[in-house]
Amino acid sequence: MLASWGAVVYRARWAVFAVTLVAALGAGIWGLGVFAKLTQGGFDDPASESVQVKEIVTGHFGQRPPDVVVVYTAPGAIDEPGFAERVQASLRELPRDKVASTVDYWSTKHPALANDYRHQVLALITLTGTDPDTRRAAFEAIEDRLPIDGVPTMVGGAVPTEVAMNQRSASDLAIAEAVSLPITLILLVVIFGSVLAASMPVLVGVLSILGSLGVLRALTGLFEVNAFAVNVAVLLGLGMAIDYGLFMVGRFREEVTAGAPTWLAVPRTVATAGRTVAFSATLLVIALSGLLVFPMDYLRSMAYGGMAAVAIAAVISLTLLPALLAIAGPRVEIPLRGRHRVRRSLPLAKIADAVMRHPVLVAGPIVAALVVLALPLGGLTFGGADEKQLPPGDPSRTTAEAIAATFPAAVGNQAKIVLRGADTDTQQRFIDDAHNVDGVLGVQLSGVKDGDVLLTASLAGEANTERAASIIHALREVPSDAEVLVGGYPAEITDTIESIVDRIPWMIAVLVLATLVLMFLAFGSVLLPVKAVLMSALSLSATFGVLVWVFQDGNGAELFGVTPQPVQAGLMVLIVALVFGLSTDYETFLLSRMVEARHEGASTAEAVRTGLLRTGRMITAAAVLLCVVTGAFGLSALASMRFLGVGMIVALVIDATVVRMLLVPAVMRLFGDAAWWAPAGLRRLQQRIGLSET
Repeated sequence: MLASWGAVVYRARWAVFAVTLVAALGAGIWGLGVFAKLTQGGFDDPASESVQVKEIVTGHFGQRPPDVVVVYTAPGAIDEPGFAERVQASLRELPRDKVASTVDYWSTKHPALANDYRHQVLALITLTGTDPDTRRAAFEAIEDRLPIDGVPTMVGGAVPTEVAMNQRSASDLAIAEAVSLPITLILLVVIFGSVLAASMPVLVGVLSILGSLGVLRALTGLFEVNAFAVNVAVLLGLGMAIDYGLFMVGRFREEVTAGAPTWLAVPRTVATAGRTVAFSATLLVIALSGLLVFPMDYLRSMAYGGMAAVAIAAVISLTLLPALLAIAGPRVEIPLRGRHRVRRSLPLAKIADAVMRHPVLVAGPIVAALVVLALPLGGLTFGGADEKQLPPGDPSRTTAEAIAATFPAAVGNQAKIVLRGADTDTQQRFIDDAHNVDGVLGVQLSGVKDGDVLLTASLAGEANTERAASIIHALREVPSDAEVLVGGYPAEITDTIESIVDRIPWMIAVLVLATLVLMFLAFGSVLLPVKAVLMSALSLSATFGVLVWVFQDGNGAELFGVTPQPVQAGLMVLIVALVFGLSTDYETFLLSRMVEARHEGASTAEAVRTGLLRTGRMITAAAVLLCVVTGAFGLSALASMRFLGVGMIVALVIDATVVRMLLVPAVMRLFGDAAWWAPAGLRRLQQRIGLSET
């Protein structure tokens, strides 16, 4: 079928090129409107207990935590009339359509709003709006009106921290694109030796990004789409288009070098490399669909962005790219002298020969080394995103740290507890029992309405810790005749982490089942899919071991400019989906050429050697280019984006070099002819469905 499609593309090359180009550009122009429709929320599990408490506190009791916290420092004492009047006047002048309420020390005389030395006070501001986007816009409208001339002012809180993260994320994305695109083009010119051949994968990448923006805008009419969807779409749209372009252009040049005319080289390229691209993209889309098992909109949004980018990159690689190859013809290929070709393949040939001669000596140390790298994974702890994601010195982070140290009783680590249908005695018994929970510093009554009681419990330590999670669980287990619901920021973090961890097995089941089924249908072997899953698991474990050792345990964290802290569970599952999909992607390109050689009559050792020689350079080049694309995110000021960038580089280095170039061929050599075995019934099924390479 794909060979026939390749022939159609050759005959109608100008029409295919024009239609695909116009469609991608049109989708991109229309898709630019997606930025106004993206949301910044969706980090909580809508069915969690903490979200239920938040809705009760807001809707039933009419209370909301402050969105903005401002610290004002007096030149002398806070009770000096001039200072108090200036601060209160400034707060009164804030626009009422942006600010729902303000609370300050002088209006409440609450001691928690002044520091011990009585030279600093807090102002708590609640913004208008019921959704994160509206509150963010309200803050941006009043941000410049909060400082007072001559009064040292620090602005922090949930909304300013979120705005700071979003602004840095947007600027980091622009920097990543500006850095990665030129370097990628230069590397492609070096790899191909031709500006024409090098420009093709880059063009596919740009069009893939534009097309995915159009898809994301369409999805905003059906779902909430978080802004992170665009980051993932850019990352994968460019990265996978370059991967697919490398293999398609490389295979076309191979066919032309072998003497095939353009009218034959194009269908052959689509039938072989194109089939592998389609199969690989299907696997990666399914891997990213594993993120849909989680209830958080931001994880689902990243799935939308990634799936759209990969699918469009594959479609453009099978339409516009072969049309370009048909138009360019032999000009894509730069003739090389025979001795240069031998010299280029000599290192890979030596590696392949060494692996074939000593597979045990190659596989044993590699497996042992990967297991050692994975050992820190045993100490993995999960946490949420807080101000420590921002770099040291960022105003929002500095303010948050100052407030935590100076005003812990005002906006510290607190849990909100709702007792439904509680009388006075039940309320008092619960308060007494809650006081006895280890880590609870105090419990105060915050409201009573229609038989429901709202309590505020101050907790020891920080909210983003395992200790806070254990306190939340202990509070939920306090016996009471009333229904007890525990929420608040530490509970939200706890519920989010547990919701993700509980669903990880379902995600893994999706990844493993899809890989086993699709790889069997493609290659007709039982062992090869199992081996692919085990290799990916080993590669992932080693990658996360390195990340935990650095970003959580703090070994070398200063080199990356990050503060050691627990790993974000959502970020981990994203990397699992990406790395598992990419490792299977490289496995597919490698095995496809091995299976092709096997079908031509080669022995197992010859097939493995041939596959490695024909794809080794391209897999390595693809990994290097993807390292450039993802590594640009490692330049981000946000710790989460730096974690993603460094994690992808580590994973690609381990997977595309050590695992695919050494471990996989060694294991294939040890398998021998058993690598190609399948029961007769399954073999007939596989041949009937017809996904195998030909």
